[in-house]
Amino acid sequence: MSALELPQPISAYFLADNSGDSAGVARCFGEHGVVKDEGHTHSGREAIRKWKIGASVKYSYTSKPFAVAEKDGRYTVRSMVAGSFPGSPVELSYAFRLSDGGIASLEITA
Repeated sequence: MSALELPQPISAYFLADNSGDSAGVARCFGEHGVVKDEGHTHSGREAIRKWKIGASVKYSYTSKPFAVAEKDGRYTVRSMVAGSFPGSPVELSYAFRLSDGGIASLEITA
């Protein structure tokens, strides 16, 4: 657990994301996990892995979560994201839903 006391799958997501481990990010999701980011939806672990590879090629960044709130099974994590992209750094919201010990869905918004 992080200092924010994030649930294990969410903590593992940020650890894998910050280390550039696209396969590790994908393993944080359930088999039918879904990610919504930058107007696109990525469904299933393989699509999520490819999404992370693409994001890593396009941008070099780090994400530092600083706040978390849980309501009705939805965990919203606020994170400062800094890197090689226009407008850096930026505060992003990561809305997670968990299921069966993994991440069922993630939506990333500004």
